Amino acid sequence: MTKLYCARWVLPVSSPAIEAGALAVEGPRIVAVDTRSSLMAQFPEATISDLGESAIIPGLVNAHSHLELTAMRGFLDKEEHDFFAWLRKLTLARLERMTADDLNVSAAWGACEAARAGVTSVADASDAALQSMNALRDVGLRGIVFQESFGPDPRLATENFQKLRDKTAALRGRETALVRCGVSPHAPYTVCAPQLEIISRFAQAEKLPLMMHAAETEMEVEFLRDGTGPFADGLRSRGIDWRAPGVSPIQYLSDHGVLETSPLLAHCIHIDEADMDTMEKTGTRVAHCPKSNSKLSHGVAPFAKLTQKQIAVGLGSDSVASNNTCDLLEEARFALLLARSVANNNHTLRSDDVLRTATLGGAQSLGLQDQIGQLKEGFQADFAAVSLDGVHQIPSYGVADTLIFASSGGDVTLTVVAGREVYRDGRVTTVDEGRLRARMHQISVKLTR
Repeated sequence: MTKLYCARWVLPVSSPAIEAGALAVEGPRIVAVDTRSSLMAQFPEATISDLGESAIIPGLVNAHSHLELTAMRGFLDKEEHDFFAWLRKLTLARLERMTADDLNVSAAWGACEAARAGVTSVADASDAALQSMNALRDVGLRGIVFQESFGPDPRLATENFQKLRDKTAALRGRETALVRCGVSPHAPYTVCAPQLEIISRFAQAEKLPLMMHAAETEMEVEFLRDGTGPFADGLRSRGIDWRAPGVSPIQYLSDHGVLETSPLLAHCIHIDEADMDTMEKTGTRVAHCPKSNSKLSHGVAPFAKLTQKQIAVGLGSDSVASNNTCDLLEEARFALLLARSVANNNHTLRSDDVLRTATLGGAQSLGLQDQIGQLKEGFQADFAAVSLDGVHQIPSYGVADTLIFASSGGDVTLTVVAGREVYRDGRVTTVDEGRLRARMHQISVKLTR
């Protein structure tokens, strides 16, 4: 059975926009992309879904999220001025106040929000990776769930790795055609060098994708370069000896084997030309999270420079604990405006560029560029429809400009993953949002007691 999705515009991303365009979908795949009239002639028996004054775009890819933390939206806003206090409050609330079922609900609610915003694929970093994997499976999204690993004490590196290996084995038994697992040594200040090396070798041997937070804060740079600051003080207060290697975060990861895995690195704010050269040579990929970076006052990543190099860059929302929304169209707009506001920027980035970053760039950052990220014959039928008839969008003199500068996730009317409609007509079709909403209210009460 062939189904035609027709709209005022179809934006394949890898080829020019098509006015009065359509997609032909059979099962989980796109079988043709052309004008509506051409595809109706080619598939005369196809059923037709007319999306009217809309733009069909490749599914948006969230290259860095923490779905399990969705229940903490706004919970940490008072701690934003102190990242160390922010991390401490988050960790304690997550470990001491949230049950496994709470985490399931929190992750599922986050996946619903993503589906409503046209996000079809997610790279999720999680200490509760099983719950995040369940959420993606239940809602019907595509993604990679990276099981986090912590352990700053070298004396416990082997023990901590064994825990990661056991968790990863359980996750692999839950993988599907859409949802896979990976590994995530959390950050340079929470995972010791021996553990980084063991995990990197494990990822290579098992062909597992690896994600890590890197070069996110000045505190991290100070920790690695000078051996001072809150992170260093925290280790010493726990009896953990720390001697700074005197290098940048990127060089540190290179020295300990992480870059040999061609990892996905989240944030990459505090990097220089030498770091970017190293990243380019090693096939390192980046999840750019501009709203989260700004909300926590961490700085501005060199987005324009990264896109000019042969470095795969996708957009990430990070958790809604540090962003408050999972809205990749808004993230793309913010990324573009922020890049243009940086001194000495030559303003070459355009709306088409950030739309590409939010779709094909995200696919590249996840290593899925041969399956998703563009509307093309043979690719997975992952796409979204964005309404263009809102008061805030009219008039429109360029569809990509309207999508980036005047639209948001709230304008999405349809989200399709592998040919399955997971969001349509104002509701997620795969789960009971009413039950999840009630449970989220209960969890928020528990967190604020």
